[in-house]
Amino acid sequence: MSVPGRLRLRLYVAGPSPRSTRTIESVRRLCEGRLAGACGWECDLEIVDLYQQPGLAAQDGVVAAPTLLRLSPLPARRVAGDLTDAHRVLVTLGLDPAEASPFQAARQQQQQDTGIGGADGV
Repeated sequence: MSVPGRLRLRLYVAGPSPRSTRTIESVRRLCEGRLAGACGWECDLEIVDLYQQPGLAAQDGVVAAPTLLRLSPLPARRVAGDLTDAHRVLVTLGLDPAEASPFQAARQQQQQDTGIGGADGV
């Protein structure tokens, strides 16, 4: 379930390796730092081990680790590979603070879908 004003992220890692630990720390810093501080977004981060939950990984279409998914707000997005470049992660997930927030985009899409608040003021 999506809560307005919150990001739901799911991070896939491959076992308890040093790379997994670095990736988890990097994504947590991103959530607690740039997303929470500069952007004002609250972040729900779920960490999933590919080896422990292969069914969930298959359901999400994840075949490599690390992979970070933005589950909400929709549309869902993903970034895989090196997640230490915060700017690349933010841009790929559509969370670049220089652009409109994903919550604004989701609200605009909902308004377009329902015909409320269009350009003609209706």
